[in-house]
Amino acid sequence: MMMYSCAIKAVKTKLQVLNDELSMTRKRNPIEFIETRVKRPDSIATKLKKKHLPISVESVRSNLNDVAGVRVICAFLDDIYKVADMLTAQDDVELIKTKDYIKKPKMNGYRSLHLIISVPVYFSDHKEQIRVEVQIRTIAMDFWASLEHRIYYKKGKDNQALRQELKDCADISAQLDLRMQAIRSDIENC
Repeated sequence: MMMYSCAIKAVKTKLQVLNDELSMTRKRNPIEFIETRVKRPDSIATKLKKKHLPISVESVRSNLNDVAGVRVICAFLDDIYKVADMLTAQDDVELIKTKDYIKKPKMNGYRSLHLIISVPVYFSDHKEQIRVEVQIRTIAMDFWASLEHRIYYKKGKDNQALRQELKDCADISAQLDLRMQAIRSDIENC
C-alpha cells in the first residue's frame, strides 16, 4: 500500500506543478482541486475475488489498475483535456489506457475522463513503475457523480424512475458544462 501511496504523491505533485505553472503563464488555474485515495485492502480482495483472481501482492500489481486513484476537478471541459495532455506528455509518465466517458458517457449519464498511467517511484534501492488511475472531470460532473453514488448505491438500484431522473440530471449537468465553456470562450475572445 505504501508503494501506491507514493505513486499518488508523485502524480499529485506533477499536477500541482502544472497548475502552478499555468497560473503564472496563463493567469488562471485549470485545476480546482485534487482528491486522492488508495483502495482499501478489503475492496482489493473483493475485486480480485469477483475477477476470479488470486489474492496476492503479485495479483494486485498485475491485474488491478485502480488501487491508487487521483481525481482532478477542473472548472471547464477544455481544461480536462489540457490537463490530461500535459500530464501524459511528461517523459516519465506512461499512458496505459484512456476511457473517455465525456465523449461517450456511460448509460447512467456518468461523464469523466479516466486515464491509467504508470509513474516511476524511487525507493532507497530500486525504482518501481506503479499504475495510477487518474479521473479528470468538471465541478458539475463531480457534483453529479458524488450525489448519484450516494443516492443510487444506498437506495435506488431497483428503481427505474430514479435511474431515469439521475440520467436526466446528468444530461442537464453536461449542458451546464457546455454553456459555461461557451461563456468563458466568449469572454476570452472579447
